[in-house]
Amino acid sequence: MDWTSWRRHFEANAERPMPVIEAPPLDPGVAEALARSLARFQLGESGEGRIAHEIDRVMLPGIDDDYRQALKRFVREEGRHGAILALMVRALGGHLLSRSWTERLFVHGRRLLGVRFKLLVLLAAEVIGIGYYGLISGRLPAGPMRSALEQICSDERHHLRFHVDFFRAGAAGPYWRLAWWPLGTAAAAVVLWDNRRTMSVLGLPPEAAISELFGLVHKTAAQLRPQAAVALAARAA
Repeated sequence: MDWTSWRRHFEANAERPMPVIEAPPLDPGVAEALARSLARFQLGESGEGRIAHEIDRVMLPGIDDDYRQALKRFVREEGRHGAILALMVRALGGHLLSRSWTERLFVHGRRLLGVRFKLLVLLAAEVIGIGYYGLISGRLPAGPMRSALEQICSDERHHLRFHVDFFRAGAAGPYWRLAWWPLGTAAAAVVLWDNRRTMSVLGLPPEAAISELFGLVHKTAAQLRPQAAVALAARAA
């Protein structure tokens, strides 16, 4: 796996200026619900720093110093997302959170079974971010807030590929692929439940949100197959 390219990717992204955020014209009830929802995501995007220190102390198959540097820069990019989401919450007239039950759930999940399980939890967070940011940005009028959410969503797609590359490079196997299903499914269900009011006031049909998030969980499971299995499947096709 070429971790040098990932390190350079995150280094280049770090040079981007922070976007200027302005609240779009929304009904007050919609703005309030959206601010509450984004505040929950802001909390989650701001709390992944511990793994950046832990990765230096572990030896795992398929990783090198470039991977470690790339992971640290990934964490900083997530911190940037948290800062952007904080600007959005404030622009919408909302308040930042110091804790939430969903954030605590993800934190406890990350601490259960070592670095690889933490990375699997982070992979679930990327899937949720891609689905949810994509859904709500599509319901906002064109403008700075929508553009910023679309940029975050694009970053999360790269993050997903980065974490998938980690598991396919050597850490993946039957255990991790099997662990993905309950973890990814539970994460999608939790986010759908916790943000149901926001999706409702934005006019997002529940079936569309369910299809998007659980569809991403399914697609990610297919991507987690080890490289050897992927190559054999390609030759068989």
